[in-house]
Amino acid sequence: MPSLRKHLSLFVILLILAGCGTTTRERNEKHRQEQATLARKDSLAFKVAVTPTLDCLPLFVAVHTGIFDSLHVDVSLKEKNAHIDCDEAFIAKEVECMVSDLMRTERLRQRGYALDYVTATDAYWQMLGNQKARINAIKHLGDRMIGMTRYSATDYLATLAIDSVKPPLPVFRVQLNDVSVRLMMLINNEIEAVMLTEPQATTARINKHVVLFDSRNKDICLGVIASRGALNNDPYRKEQREQMIKGYNLACDSINERGLQHYKDLIEKCCKTDAGTVKQLPRLTYHHVSPPRQKDIDKTKNVKWRTY
Repeated sequence: MPSLRKHLSLFVILLILAGCGTTTRERNEKHRQEQATLARKDSLAFKVAVTPTLDCLPLFVAVHTGIFDSLHVDVSLKEKNAHIDCDEAFIAKEVECMVSDLMRTERLRQRGYALDYVTATDAYWQMLGNQKARINAIKHLGDRMIGMTRYSATDYLATLAIDSVKPPLPVFRVQLNDVSVRLMMLINNEIEAVMLTEPQATTARINKHVVLFDSRNKDICLGVIASRGALNNDPYRKEQREQMIKGYNLACDSINERGLQHYKDLIEKCCKTDAGTVKQLPRLTYHHVSPPRQKDIDKTKNVKWRTY
């Protein structure tokens, strides 16, 4: 009898293990199928690379309020920390569209990448000087550091501002691609100046840092949304882009009618900011889809990029 009980116990254990094995296999297969479904859905979606900045707000609104859904277009936003990350996703064909700036997109064109402009955006950039370092004017930046991104709107605008004053000593450009890192280095007094757009510029101003330069005062509009040129040969993607444009315009109307504060929670979430910053944001107007101005495109030609 002890031997029989021993064999029966072993048999029961084997049955349990076999059942667990079957369950594990079933779970793995279910997970594999779910992942395959998500991959197929993602491959069909119209993917747009975005950054945590307010020039992307119409896209955030159109996705999170269901505007795109109402137009029967699946737009998937791929959140990046910097325009350079958007570039990489664009080059790798991981996205159909990206939010960027003319300096970057025209350089991509020069490198042989086909792209079209969906629209100019309402982005602007400010140069903020560190108040603790007593950077109250551009002339104080001689032998100091400014955070920006190479070969971009921030690089171009920083040079424009600095050359207008010509500090007696060189200003050293430090490549800080991540907009959040750039802001925190200023707030933590780790750098003398940075180039920022909204809402990061508002956070810097709240922290008493000084506006040294504003691109709006120079009538320079460099923000853009660009799509891959190959989309023109794909009827499905072209239709998605057209529906995205409709949704973008509807989102602009909603923001302009209701105001930024109506979307305060969405701005906090998507722009990785805080309620205090959102409350202090300046009044912004969002414009319907329109191509970038030729005079802004012309500014990208024959740019002499600094190496320091």
